[in-house]
Order: sequence, then structure tokens, then C-alpha cells
Amino acid sequence: MNENEVASDTGVQETTNEQPRVSFSSLNLHPSLSQAISKLNFSHCTPIQGQTLPHTLKAEDLIGQAQTGTGKTAAFLITILQRIVANPIPEEERYASEPRALVVAPTRELALQIEKDAKQLARNMKVNIMSVIGGTQLDRQRRQLRDEAIDLLIATPGRLLDHLSSRDIYLDLVEVLVLDEADRMLDMGFIPDVKRIVRATPRTRQTLLFSATFSEDILNLARRWTEDAVEIMLVSEVKPAETVDQRVYMVESSRKQKLLVNLLKQEGAEKVIVFCNRRDETRRLCENLNKQNISSEMISGELQQQKRLRTLEKFRKGDFKVLVATDVAGRGIHIDGVTHVINYNLPDDPEDYVHRIGRTGRAGASGISISFACEDDSFLIPDLEGYLGQSLKLIHPDDSLVN
Repeated sequence: MNENEVASDTGVQETTNEQPRVSFSSLNLHPSLSQAISKLNFSHCTPIQGQTLPHTLKAEDLIGQAQTGTGKTAAFLITILQRIVANPIPEEERYASEPRALVVAPTRELALQIEKDAKQLARNMKVNIMSVIGGTQLDRQRRQLRDEAIDLLIATPGRLLDHLSSRDIYLDLVEVLVLDEADRMLDMGFIPDVKRIVRATPRTRQTLLFSATFSEDILNLARRWTEDAVEIMLVSEVKPAETVDQRVYMVESSRKQKLLVNLLKQEGAEKVIVFCNRRDETRRLCENLNKQNISSEMISGELQQQKRLRTLEKFRKGDFKVLVATDVAGRGIHIDGVTHVINYNLPDDPEDYVHRIGRTGRAGASGISISFACEDDSFLIPDLEGYLGQSLKLIHPDDSLVN
């Protein structure tokens, strides 16, 4: 163990981002894959790639903690594509409906992004990549599955189970199984579905699990689904974007709704996400905003996935102004042009705060984060400032904002 590694009580290897840089050229990748990586202007691995690829390219199982945007998608896609291209199977020995590799992702949006990334990396290879997700034509997916030999299948749990039940697809020849964003699958109630999917794959598979965080429940499941897995937990160094102006309004709980309505009516608040800690509060707040003629919709864990996806798509297109959400939506929302993030409640976990406000100020754009701190949660501020390594701007709102 070197000085950048910390032995945890759970036996999990925790590492910082300060590992020696690993070049892609040192990984002995197939030339067609190396060319695609070079074409994307990547020469060196990100920390999660550099620490996982030496293991996964040797077909080892892996449990990895990595935040969104750290390159974990490319890490498992490179592993899959290297295996497929280095171990080709003659066409006459391939059958339709039987993918060689399977990636399971919790949302349609994420699955489509993974498919896009995979096709970029496979641009020089003869690899058939397909996604099966809700919200698209089931019959067209069924025909493609039944007619083509699929190398890499990317799927959301519900739609994949539909195809398994109708025998459009068989998972008994899956060589690599990836479960991406396992923590969100737990939050969204997908774990029973994922268990059925895992049981449908062969025990001889290579299994890779990635998650932004690992609760004890998820870690226990991950260990059950893997064999002698390497466990790499990248120590979080996520900090708020420098382009986000962070403000905290000190306000009595009875005046929070009035303050929110007045802030939303100010010039510049064009596309806003409001975060609440509880589902019931999310519902009530959304109803109140619409009564105040502020166009709003909500997403939380109680809504079915298809409803959440439709709501996000409407928000992306600008069909309404305010998205009221619980932390189920805190991670993975990548929507351009979010002008404000408002924390109606401060989250208990400072890392959730960082994920929330990261929905604005993206790609170099400026954004505003406003948090409400009342008598119930102002005690969280010192720990939050300690985590951020900076003082927050505490503001007592003008009477005109709360009356």
C-alpha cells in the first residue's frame, strides 16, 4: 500500500485522485480501439480509469465508486470493447437475441448517453451496439433483437425484463455484465428487477459495478453478485463549480414559501430546480407554485420511471419553468441552461449539496445556488462550510421578499 492508499475498516481500498498517471498506450489495447481513443483526444486515463482498467482488462470482477463525470463510462466500455474485438466469434457461430455484453443503467437518459459513447469508441470496429429502453418503439426493438447478433446491449431494467419475458432476448451467453449507478437503482426501486436480470446471466460472467456512493445494502449486493472483486473507492473530491454563485437565505420556516415565490418571479430565474428532502413536501410545494401561476412539475421516487423521464424531457424543452425534485433527481440530471438551483431544505449530507448545485453552472456557464436555512436546519451550515472549505454567503432577506 502506498501513501496514496488508505486501508478502511471494511477492507475496501480507498484511493485519492493523486495516483501516477496511466497512459492508454501502456494498456496494450487493440489498435482499432486505441485509434478511436486517440481520435477523441485522450492520451491518459482519468484516476478511475487508471485504477480500474489494469484489473478489468484482465477479466477481474470490480466494484468501483466514482462520481459522475470522472470517466467511469469509458472505463467499462473500453473493457467490453477490448474483450469483444480481441476475442472475435465467427458470424456463423453467433445467434440473434444473445448479446455478449450487457450494461444496465437506471434511466433512459443515461442508457442513451452510454450508447452514444460506445459507438464513438467502436467507430473503427465491426461491433453491433444496441439500446433497449422505455419510451421507444417496442416492436422495432423486438425485430432488431430477433434478427441481429448483438455484441453490446445497453438497457434499462424494466424494458429489459419485458424482452426477457417475451423471449426476445436471452442472457445466457453474456460475458461481461455492468451495473451502472447502482445507488440510483436502489433509490428508484429497481433492485428486485436487477436481481432477476443477474440471475438470467451465467455465473462465469465478468461483473463490474459502479456507483457514486455505496450504502451497506448496495455493497452487500455487489459482493454477492461478484467473485473475488477488486474494490476501488475513489475518495470524493467533488467541489462546486466555480461558476456557481452560492447564497444562503436565513429565513423562518413559515416564510419559506413566500420567499421562494418571490425569488422565482425575479428576472433571470428562467429554468429552476427546487430541491426538497421529502416526497410529501415536493408534492405540496409544486401544487402551491402552480396556484401562484408559476409553471411547475415534480419528480420523486414515488413516480414511475416513465413519468419521471417525460417530466425531465418537458423541462429540458422549456415546457415549464420550475422542476421540484427530491434527491432521486439530484444526480444524473444533465440539462443545459438551468439558471438557478434552490435548496428548499438543506440536505443532511454535504455531498448531496454539491450534487444538487452542480445542476447549474455547467460547461462554463454561470449559475446561482440559493439555499434556505431556517430554525430546523441552520445547524447544518458549519459542517457544510467545513466540507466545502469555504464560508457561505449568509443573507437575511429583505422584508419585500418574505411578506
